[in-house]
This record gives sequence, structure tokens and C-alpha cells, in this order.
Amino acid sequence: MTALLRFLSLRRRSIAVRLAVSAFLASSAILLIAAWILTTLYRENTERAFDSRLLVFANNLATDLVSPADPESRSFSLGDPRFDLPLSGWYWQVGRPDARPRDLRTSRSLVGVPLKPATDPDNKAGVGQIRQGYGRAQDDRQLRIIERDVDLGEEGRYTVRVAGPADEIVNDVDRFRFSLYVTFGLLGLSLAITTLLQIRFGLLPLKKMRAALGTVRRGEADRITGSYPSDIAPLAGEINLLIETNREILERARTQVGNLAHALKTPLSIIVNEVGAADAPEDLSQKIREQAAVMRDQVNYHLDRARAAALAGTLGTSTEVEPALAGLVRTFGKIYRDKDIAYEVHVPPGLRFRGERQDFEEMVGNLVDNASKWAHGRVAIRAEAVDTDDYPHLLLSIEDDGPGLPPDARKAVLGRGRRLDESKPGSGLGLSIVADLAALYRGRFSLEEAGLGGLRAVLEVPGDAPAGAATH
Repeated sequence: MTALLRFLSLRRRSIAVRLAVSAFLASSAILLIAAWILTTLYRENTERAFDSRLLVFANNLATDLVSPADPESRSFSLGDPRFDLPLSGWYWQVGRPDARPRDLRTSRSLVGVPLKPATDPDNKAGVGQIRQGYGRAQDDRQLRIIERDVDLGEEGRYTVRVAGPADEIVNDVDRFRFSLYVTFGLLGLSLAITTLLQIRFGLLPLKKMRAALGTVRRGEADRITGSYPSDIAPLAGEINLLIETNREILERARTQVGNLAHALKTPLSIIVNEVGAADAPEDLSQKIREQAAVMRDQVNYHLDRARAAALAGTLGTSTEVEPALAGLVRTFGKIYRDKDIAYEVHVPPGLRFRGERQDFEEMVGNLVDNASKWAHGRVAIRAEAVDTDDYPHLLLSIEDDGPGLPPDARKAVLGRGRRLDESKPGSGLGLSIVADLAALYRGRFSLEEAGLGGLRAVLEVPGDAPAGAATH
């Protein structure tokens, strides 16, 4: 029982398992109770049938007993050879209730020891009433015994007792029980198979809806399509309404972010142009241009972060990893042509990132750019699908053969705008952008020591494995 409860707790989210286990427990209980009731009834019927056979012999003996002959010279014969075979298990006995063993008339099969009463001696039955029960023979064999009293008036009262082997009852009941268990076992197996088929058939609409949601999540469909039973059709409609509402909210957020970007970048561009056209000191012009560039970078950073926050986890949005990585590798191969970097890319076909392509290229582009800056000649890029408790993830690692970073510097470099080497170009926001975008997608980003000797960037974000591929 403990193991069953543990199993139920492990699979508590599965409707099919709960239905199957509850049906199994209910069916098992019903079949066991029915088997016990039927076995009990069959035993009682078998005992009654056996008692009827013994009663026929007892009545024959009673008939001989009441014949008009001297009690001592009466002849008792049942015509059954089993009563003549010593210790056969079939016995009869006639005598007064208080008679001594030598005064009893018995069958030849009963050797030496008289039959004991079938009931307790204190249980006094009326004359002519039937008593039955179980007893033991002299060879310790269990017997089924039936007895009755016959009143001969002046001659007194006699007890007629007939016994037969109880093995016949036991064996008959055992055969019935075995047949019953086999029948109920086959019936239980049939019920189990039927229940599993019913559960599978009954849950098909939910499986269909789950597949439809998967197509929406992977971006292959805009809404849940298909016909569903009246029980879950409203659920499909509510999910479609939620998807449409979410899409409308995101479109409004995207429009507002674009308007804000335009409203901020246009004045910055005017300031930079006016400073260049005005007769301002060169030092002042250069300072204003530098600060304007910093402001533009910060505006772009926060606007991108706001846009990503609005779009992260959007249903129906996905990006195929292989072509996106191929484009980035071609781009950075041209940018760092003078370093002659060898890019090693290992990506299974069909692997997808569950999010906007722009966000994927923003994260991976920053990592490939950073690796290309510091690499001596090799950059390795690997992507694979991993399965977690919540949902599938895309695990992507980018490593280089550069100088690497000590553990304390890896934490510091993730700080916003923090640059450990001012000799390299850039704003210093790249890795912090990656960390922020990964967090928005409920993923993880970390820096480790690379097998190539440099730095290894590990990015884990929501993703989907190719159809039919195994996840790790």
C-alpha cells in the first residue's frame, strides 16, 4: 500500500493514471467481495446437497428401526458398499443416546470407535429434528455428520447418525474457487484492458488540444483549431481568446516602445548635428558627442529590454536555431576576417528557440562577438535540447581559445557597462544584455572555464527539440 501511495504521489498530475488506479482498486474490491460471497454461497449449497444424501441414508436406517421386529434382532442395511469398507469415511450408527459402545449398532466400516455427536451434547434437539455438523473420525479424518432422533414409544428413543467424508465438500469447493478465480481473473483482465481503452479514448480530445497548443507555442499556428466535445470546447475558446488578447497587448506594447524610441533618438540626433554645425569648442563638441552616444546606447539598451520583456514567452513565437546561427557566424567571420577565426558549429537540425528571432540574435550575437574579440583562432558553438521539470530548454554554449577570465572577474564582467579591458571596442553592455534577456525568458546565463582554454558562455533558454529527437 505504501508503494502504491508513493506511485500515486509521483504521478499525481496524470489524469490517466488516477483513473486507471481508481478503476483498478474499485474493480479489484468488487471482484474480491463477489468471489467471497459466491464461494460462501456455493459452500452452503454443497453442504446442503451432501446433507441431503446423508439424510437419505439416515431415513433408511430410521425406517428399519421402526419396523415391527425385536430391537436387538433388527437388520440394518443401506446397500452401499462404502459402509462395509473399513475406515472408508462412510459410517452409520444406531443406538440409544446413553448406550454403551458395545450396545451400538454400527456399519462395518466403523471399526471400534463410535461416532461422536455432530453437535454439542448440551444442544438438545426435539425428537425427529435433524442435526448436522462436522466431526473427526478415529483416523483424524474430517467428517460431515447428520443425525436425528427416533422415538419408538415404549422401546425408548434412538439416535440415528450417518457420516460421510468432508473431503468431498472441501474438494468440490476448492474446484469451484479455482474456476471462479480463473474466471474473475480473466474478467478483471478484460475490465482492465477495456478501462485503459476507455481512458485512452476519453482523453483523446485533451491530447489533441495539447498537440494544438504545442503548434501554437512553436509558432506553427495562431490559434487552437479543430472540433472538441462540449465539455472542453469552452476551454479551447477561452484559450484562443487569451492568445488573441495577449497578442493585442504585445502589439500595443511594441508600438509604444517604437514610438518612444523614435521620440528619444530624434532629439539626440538633432543635438549631435547641431553641435557639429555650431562654432563650439572642439573639446565641448567631442564631449557632447560622447555623452550623446552613451545616451543613445543606454536608450537602446533599455528600449530593447522593455521590448523583450513585453515579448518574452509570447505564445506562437519561435526561431529556428540553425539558420540564425549560420547567419551570425557569417557576419562575424567577415567582421573578424583579419583574425582568421575557425568557427565550429554543432546544432541539430530543427532545434528551435521559443522566442523572438531578434532577441535570439541579440543574445547569441553578443556572445559570438565577445568570443571572437578574445579568441586566438577558434570559437566553438554547440546547441542541444534539454528536458526539465517545467518545459524543454535550449542549451547553447560558446567557447573560445582566448586568455579566459578568473572566477572573480566573471562575476564583475556581468555588471552593466563594466569593461575589464578598455582596449577592446564596445559599450560594455553586451554580456549584461545577454543576462537580462535570459532572465526575461526565465532562463540562465553563466560564464565558465572553456575546454579550449578560454571562456565558455552557457546560455539556457526555452526551446523545442526537433520532432522525434531525444532530449537530455
